[in-house]
Amino acid sequence: MDKIVDKIAALPNDASFFSLEFFPPKTQIGFSNLQDRLQRMSQVLRPLFVNVTWGAGGCTSSRSLELAEICQRQLGLTTCLHLTCTNMKRKVVDEALQEAKIIGVRNILALRGDPPREEEYRLDTENGEEEEEVKENNEEFVWAADLVRYIRRKHGDFFCIGVAAYPEGHSDESHPREQSHEKDLPYLLQKVQAGANFLVTQFFFDVNAYTRFEKILREHDSGVFREIPIIPGLLPIQNYQILKRTSMLAHCRIPPGLLEALDPIKADDEEVKRKGVDAICDIIKEIQAIKSHGPRGFHFYTLNLEKVVGNDKWCQRYRTENG
Repeated sequence: MDKIVDKIAALPNDASFFSLEFFPPKTQIGFSNLQDRLQRMSQVLRPLFVNVTWGAGGCTSSRSLELAEICQRQLGLTTCLHLTCTNMKRKVVDEALQEAKIIGVRNILALRGDPPREEEYRLDTENGEEEEEVKENNEEFVWAADLVRYIRRKHGDFFCIGVAAYPEGHSDESHPREQSHEKDLPYLLQKVQAGANFLVTQFFFDVNAYTRFEKILREHDSGVFREIPIIPGLLPIQNYQILKRTSMLAHCRIPPGLLEALDPIKADDEEVKRKGVDAICDIIKEIQAIKSHGPRGFHFYTLNLEKVVGNDKWCQRYRTENG
Protein backbone atom coordinates (compact mmCIF):
# COMPACT_ATOMS: atom_id res chain seq x y z
CA MET A 1 0.00 0.00 0.00
CA ASP A 2 2.87 2.37 -0.78
CA LYS A 3 2.28 5.95 -1.87
CA ILE A 4 4.15 6.93 -5.02
CA VAL A 5 5.69 10.06 -3.49
CA ASP A 6 6.99 8.03 -0.54
CA LYS A 7 8.61 5.52 -2.90
CA ILE A 8 10.22 8.37 -4.87
CA ALA A 9 11.45 10.04 -1.66
CA ALA A 10 13.07 6.77 -0.56
CA LEU A 11 15.29 6.67 -3.68
CA PRO A 12 18.74 8.29 -3.85
CA ASN A 13 18.64 11.77 -5.37
CA ASP A 14 20.62 10.63 -8.42
CA ALA A 15 18.44 7.55 -9.05
CA SER A 16 16.12 6.98 -12.00
CA PHE A 17 12.82 5.13 -12.08
CA PHE A 18 10.01 4.51 -14.48
CA SER A 19 6.33 3.60 -14.50
CA LEU A 20 4.09 1.77 -16.97
CA GLU A 21 0.52 2.52 -18.04
CA PHE A 22 -2.11 -0.02 -19.08
CA PHE A 23 -5.78 0.04 -20.02
CA PRO A 24 -8.34 -2.67 -19.14
CA PRO A 25 -9.03 -5.16 -21.96
CA LYS A 26 -12.61 -5.72 -23.06
CA THR A 27 -12.64 -9.53 -22.64
CA GLN A 28 -11.55 -12.08 -20.06
CA ILE A 29 -9.16 -13.60 -22.59
CA GLY A 30 -7.66 -10.15 -22.99
CA PHE A 31 -7.35 -9.85 -19.22
CA SER A 32 -5.58 -13.22 -19.03
CA ASN A 33 -3.15 -12.29 -21.80
CA LEU A 34 -2.44 -8.90 -20.26
CA GLN A 35 -1.88 -10.45 -16.83
CA ASP A 36 0.79 -12.75 -18.30
CA ARG A 37 2.35 -9.79 -20.07
CA LEU A 38 2.28 -7.68 -16.91
CA GLN A 39 3.97 -10.43 -14.95
CA ARG A 40 6.80 -10.71 -17.48
CA MET A 41 7.25 -6.96 -17.77
CA SER A 42 7.22 -6.38 -14.02
CA GLN A 43 9.91 -9.03 -13.50
CA VAL A 44 12.17 -7.70 -16.24
CA LEU A 45 11.58 -3.95 -15.89
CA ARG A 46 10.74 -3.58 -12.18
CA PRO A 47 8.63 -0.39 -12.51
CA LEU A 48 8.24 1.84 -9.46
CA PHE A 49 4.50 1.79 -10.10
CA VAL A 50 1.89 1.05 -12.78
CA ASN A 51 -1.08 3.12 -13.92
CA VAL A 52 -4.51 1.74 -14.82
CA THR A 53 -6.68 3.94 -17.04
CA TRP A 54 -10.34 4.85 -16.57
CA GLY A 55 -12.80 5.23 -19.44
CA ALA A 56 -14.77 8.40 -20.18
CA GLY A 57 -17.75 8.80 -17.86
CA GLY A 58 -16.71 5.69 -15.91
CA CYS A 59 -17.55 3.40 -18.84
CA THR A 60 -14.72 1.00 -17.86
CA SER A 61 -15.06 1.39 -14.08
CA SER A 62 -15.54 -2.29 -13.22
CA ARG A 63 -12.80 -3.46 -15.61
CA SER A 64 -10.43 -0.71 -14.44
CA LEU A 65 -10.92 -1.76 -10.83
CA GLU A 66 -10.48 -5.42 -11.74
CA LEU A 67 -7.18 -4.67 -13.49
CA ALA A 68 -6.06 -2.47 -10.60
CA GLU A 69 -6.73 -5.34 -8.19
CA ILE A 70 -4.73 -7.76 -10.35
CA CYS A 71 -1.79 -5.34 -10.41
CA GLN A 72 -1.93 -4.43 -6.71
CA ARG A 73 -2.89 -7.71 -5.07
CA GLN A 74 -1.88 -10.53 -7.41
CA LEU A 75 1.28 -9.03 -8.90
CA GLY A 76 2.30 -6.93 -5.91
CA LEU A 77 2.78 -3.79 -8.01
CA THR A 78 2.23 -0.35 -6.53
CA THR A 79 -0.79 0.76 -8.54
CA CYS A 80 -2.15 4.17 -9.49
CA LEU A 81 -5.80 4.21 -10.59
CA HIS A 82 -6.91 6.87 -13.05
CA LEU A 83 -10.16 8.60 -12.15
CA THR A 84 -11.97 11.08 -14.39
CA CYS A 85 -14.69 13.46 -13.29
CA THR A 86 -16.45 14.68 -16.46
CA ASN A 87 -19.87 13.03 -16.85
CA MET A 88 -19.29 11.15 -13.60
CA LYS A 89 -21.92 10.68 -10.91
CA ARG A 90 -20.65 11.51 -7.44
CA LYS A 91 -21.82 8.04 -6.39
CA VAL A 92 -19.52 6.38 -8.96
CA VAL A 93 -16.57 8.47 -7.75
CA ASP A 94 -17.30 7.54 -4.12
CA GLU A 95 -17.65 3.85 -4.96
CA ALA A 96 -14.43 3.84 -6.97
CA LEU A 97 -12.47 5.47 -4.15
CA GLN A 98 -13.94 3.09 -1.58
CA GLU A 99 -13.13 0.07 -3.76
CA ALA A 100 -9.60 1.40 -4.25
CA LYS A 101 -9.18 1.43 -0.48
CA ILE A 102 -10.47 -2.14 -0.21
CA ILE A 103 -8.04 -3.52 -2.81
CA GLY A 104 -5.10 -1.60 -1.35
CA VAL A 105 -4.67 1.13 -3.96
CA ARG A 106 -3.49 4.39 -2.40
CA ASN A 107 -2.62 6.32 -5.56
CA ILE A 108 -5.06 8.17 -7.82
CA LEU A 109 -4.40 10.09 -11.04
CA ALA A 110 -7.16 12.71 -11.03
CA LEU A 111 -8.18 13.78 -14.52
CA ARG A 112 -10.90 15.91 -16.03
CA GLY A 113 -11.57 13.42 -18.81
CA ASP A 114 -13.30 13.96 -22.12
CA PRO A 115 -15.54 17.03 -22.54
CA PRO A 116 -19.26 16.40 -21.89
CA ARG A 117 -21.31 14.86 -24.68
CA GLU A 118 -24.82 15.26 -23.30
CA GLU A 119 -26.54 13.17 -25.96
CA GLU A 120 -24.26 10.22 -25.14
CA TYR A 121 -24.99 10.27 -21.42
CA ARG A 122 -28.61 11.44 -21.38
CA LEU A 123 -30.87 9.00 -19.52
CA ASP A 124 -34.41 8.19 -20.62
CA THR A 125 -36.53 8.61 -17.49
CA GLU A 126 -40.17 9.47 -16.98
CA ASN A 127 -39.65 12.18 -14.40
CA GLY A 128 -36.15 13.31 -15.35
CA GLU A 129 -34.81 12.84 -11.82
CA GLU A 130 -31.79 10.74 -12.86
CA GLU A 131 -30.95 13.17 -15.65
CA GLU A 132 -31.11 16.06 -13.19
CA GLU A 133 -28.82 14.12 -10.81
CA VAL A 134 -26.24 13.68 -13.59
CA LYS A 135 -26.48 17.40 -14.35
CA GLU A 136 -25.90 18.32 -10.71
CA ASN A 137 -22.93 15.97 -10.41
CA ASN A 138 -21.39 17.29 -13.63
CA GLU A 139 -21.66 20.80 -12.20
CA GLU A 140 -19.72 19.69 -9.10
CA PHE A 141 -16.91 18.10 -11.15
CA VAL A 142 -16.07 20.57 -13.90
CA TRP A 143 -12.27 20.49 -13.72
CA ALA A 144 -9.66 18.04 -12.43
CA ALA A 145 -8.98 20.46 -9.55
CA ASP A 146 -12.57 19.88 -8.40
CA LEU A 147 -11.90 16.14 -8.22
CA VAL A 148 -8.62 16.65 -6.34
CA ARG A 149 -10.38 18.95 -3.89
CA TYR A 150 -13.22 16.46 -3.42
CA ILE A 151 -10.86 13.53 -2.74
CA ARG A 152 -8.97 15.57 -0.17
CA ARG A 153 -12.19 16.68 1.53
CA LYS A 154 -13.59 13.15 1.72
CA HIS A 155 -10.43 11.11 2.33
CA GLY A 156 -7.82 13.50 3.74
CA ASP A 157 -4.27 12.33 3.06
CA PHE A 158 -5.12 8.66 2.54
CA PHE A 159 -4.55 8.92 -1.21
CA CYS A 160 -1.47 10.13 -3.04
CA ILE A 161 -2.89 12.19 -5.93
CA GLY A 162 -1.28 12.81 -9.29
CA VAL A 163 -2.51 15.15 -12.02
CA ALA A 164 -1.77 15.66 -15.71
CA ALA A 165 0.55 18.30 -17.16
CA TYR A 166 1.12 19.27 -20.79
CA PRO A 167 4.64 20.25 -21.98
CA GLU A 168 3.28 21.50 -25.30
CA GLY A 169 0.07 22.93 -23.88
CA HIS A 170 -3.30 21.24 -23.45
CA SER A 171 -5.72 21.33 -26.34
CA ASP A 172 -9.31 20.25 -26.57
CA GLU A 173 -10.02 18.56 -29.89
CA SER A 174 -12.09 21.52 -31.07
CA HIS A 175 -9.35 24.06 -30.39
CA PRO A 176 -6.00 22.50 -31.42
CA ARG A 177 -4.42 25.88 -32.08
CA GLU A 178 -4.98 27.24 -28.59
CA GLN A 179 -2.18 25.28 -26.91
CA SER A 180 -0.13 27.50 -24.62
CA HIS A 181 1.54 27.39 -21.23
CA GLU A 182 -0.02 30.74 -20.38
CA LYS A 183 -3.49 29.22 -20.79
CA ASP A 184 -2.65 26.00 -18.93
CA LEU A 185 -0.66 27.19 -15.93
CA PRO A 186 -3.56 28.64 -13.90
CA TYR A 187 -5.35 25.28 -14.12
CA LEU A 188 -2.24 23.29 -13.20
CA LEU A 189 -1.62 25.67 -10.30
CA GLN A 190 -5.17 25.09 -9.06
CA LYS A 191 -4.70 21.31 -9.21
CA VAL A 192 -1.52 21.43 -7.13
CA GLN A 193 -2.94 23.93 -4.65
CA ALA A 194 -6.01 21.68 -4.29
CA GLY A 195 -3.74 18.90 -3.03
CA ALA A 196 -1.97 17.12 -5.90
CA ASN A 197 1.28 15.38 -4.95
CA PHE A 198 2.92 14.71 -8.33
CA LEU A 199 2.62 15.48 -12.04
CA VAL A 200 2.62 13.09 -15.01
CA THR A 201 2.99 14.74 -18.39
CA GLN A 202 1.40 14.07 -21.73
CA PHE A 203 3.81 12.20 -24.00
CA PHE A 204 6.14 14.24 -26.19
CA PHE A 205 9.02 13.79 -28.62
CA ASP A 206 10.28 17.38 -28.57
CA VAL A 207 12.78 17.43 -25.70
CA ASN A 208 13.21 21.20 -25.93
CA ALA A 209 9.48 21.65 -25.32
CA TYR A 210 9.74 19.53 -22.18
CA THR A 211 12.84 21.23 -20.80
CA ARG A 212 11.27 24.68 -21.33
CA PHE A 213 8.13 23.49 -19.59
CA GLU A 214 9.98 22.08 -16.59
CA LYS A 215 12.00 25.28 -16.24
CA ILE A 216 8.82 27.38 -16.29
CA LEU A 217 7.30 25.24 -13.54
CA ARG A 218 10.37 25.13 -11.33
CA GLU A 219 10.79 28.92 -11.54
CA HIS A 220 7.10 29.80 -11.16
CA ASP A 221 6.49 32.67 -8.76
CA SER A 222 4.07 30.64 -6.64
CA GLY A 223 6.82 28.21 -5.63
CA VAL A 224 4.37 25.27 -5.62
CA PHE A 225 6.20 23.49 -8.46
CA ARG A 226 9.70 23.88 -7.05
CA GLU A 227 10.02 20.37 -5.59
CA ILE A 228 6.94 18.47 -6.74
CA PRO A 229 7.83 15.31 -8.70
CA ILE A 230 7.35 15.86 -12.44
CA ILE A 231 7.32 12.60 -14.40
CA PRO A 232 7.70 13.05 -18.17
CA GLY A 233 5.49 10.83 -20.30
CA LEU A 234 6.99 8.80 -23.17
CA LEU A 235 5.24 6.89 -25.94
CA PRO A 236 7.25 3.90 -27.24
CA ILE A 237 7.13 3.91 -31.03
CA GLN A 238 5.29 0.79 -32.18
CA ASN A 239 4.91 1.61 -35.86
CA TYR A 240 4.81 4.62 -38.12
CA GLN A 241 1.03 4.87 -38.45
CA ILE A 242 0.40 4.57 -34.70
CA LEU A 243 2.99 7.28 -34.11
CA LYS A 244 1.34 9.67 -36.58
CA ARG A 245 -2.20 8.95 -35.36
CA THR A 246 -1.54 9.21 -31.61
CA SER A 247 0.58 12.33 -32.05
CA MET A 248 -2.19 13.95 -34.07
CA LEU A 249 -4.83 13.08 -31.46
CA ALA A 250 -2.65 14.45 -28.65
CA HIS A 251 -1.56 17.50 -30.69
CA CYS A 252 2.01 16.43 -30.02
CA ARG A 253 4.79 17.72 -32.28
CA ILE A 254 7.12 15.18 -33.91
CA PRO A 255 10.54 16.75 -34.55
CA PRO A 256 11.48 16.81 -38.25
CA GLY A 257 14.65 14.82 -37.57
CA LEU A 258 12.64 11.91 -36.16
CA LEU A 259 10.24 11.91 -39.08
CA GLU A 260 13.15 12.01 -41.53
CA ALA A 261 14.75 9.02 -39.82
CA LEU A 262 11.52 7.01 -39.87
CA ASP A 263 10.07 7.94 -43.25
CA PRO A 264 12.38 5.72 -45.37
CA ILE A 265 11.57 2.69 -43.20
CA LYS A 266 7.91 3.44 -42.36
CA ALA A 267 6.68 0.23 -44.00
CA ASP A 268 9.02 -1.94 -41.91
CA ASP A 269 7.52 -2.15 -38.40
CA GLU A 270 10.50 -3.98 -36.92
CA GLU A 271 12.96 -1.39 -38.17
CA VAL A 272 10.67 1.42 -36.97
CA LYS A 273 10.61 -0.21 -33.52
CA ARG A 274 14.40 -0.36 -33.45
CA LYS A 275 14.74 3.29 -34.45
CA GLY A 276 12.04 4.14 -31.92
CA VAL A 277 13.97 2.51 -29.10
CA ASP A 278 17.00 4.64 -29.99
CA ALA A 279 14.82 7.78 -30.08
CA ILE A 280 13.33 7.12 -26.64
CA CYS A 281 16.75 6.33 -25.20
CA ASP A 282 18.05 9.65 -26.54
CA ILE A 283 15.14 11.52 -24.96
CA ILE A 284 15.82 9.86 -21.61
CA LYS A 285 19.52 10.66 -21.82
CA GLU A 286 18.88 14.34 -22.58
CA ILE A 287 16.41 14.74 -19.72
CA GLN A 288 18.70 12.96 -17.28
CA ALA A 289 21.37 15.53 -18.09
CA ILE A 290 19.15 18.28 -16.66
CA LYS A 291 19.79 19.16 -13.03
CA SER A 292 17.04 17.48 -11.05
CA HIS A 293 15.29 18.21 -7.75
CA GLY A 294 15.31 14.51 -6.92
CA PRO A 295 15.16 11.13 -8.63
CA ARG A 296 14.32 11.22 -12.34
CA GLY A 297 11.24 9.29 -13.41
CA PHE A 298 9.80 8.38 -16.82
CA HIS A 299 6.23 7.27 -17.49
CA PHE A 300 5.62 4.90 -20.42
CA TYR A 301 2.31 4.82 -22.26
CA THR A 302 2.57 1.15 -23.23
CA LEU A 303 -0.70 0.79 -25.22
CA ASN A 304 -0.71 -2.66 -23.53
CA LEU A 305 2.12 -3.73 -25.84
CA GLU A 306 5.16 -5.54 -24.51
CA LYS A 307 7.70 -5.84 -27.30
CA VAL A 308 9.02 -2.28 -27.46
CA VAL A 309 8.84 -1.45 -23.73
CA GLY A 310 10.47 -4.79 -22.88
CA ASN A 311 13.04 -4.52 -25.67
CA ASP A 312 16.37 -6.04 -24.57
CA LYS A 313 18.36 -3.27 -26.24
CA TRP A 314 16.33 -0.60 -24.45
CA CYS A 315 16.64 -2.37 -21.08
CA GLN A 316 20.41 -2.76 -21.51
CA ARG A 317 20.90 0.88 -22.53
CA TYR A 318 18.65 2.14 -19.76
CA ARG A 319 20.39 0.11 -17.08
CA THR A 320 23.86 0.94 -18.42
CA GLU A 321 23.11 4.68 -18.50
CA ASN A 322 21.71 4.51 -14.99
CA GLY A 323 24.44 2.41 -13.45
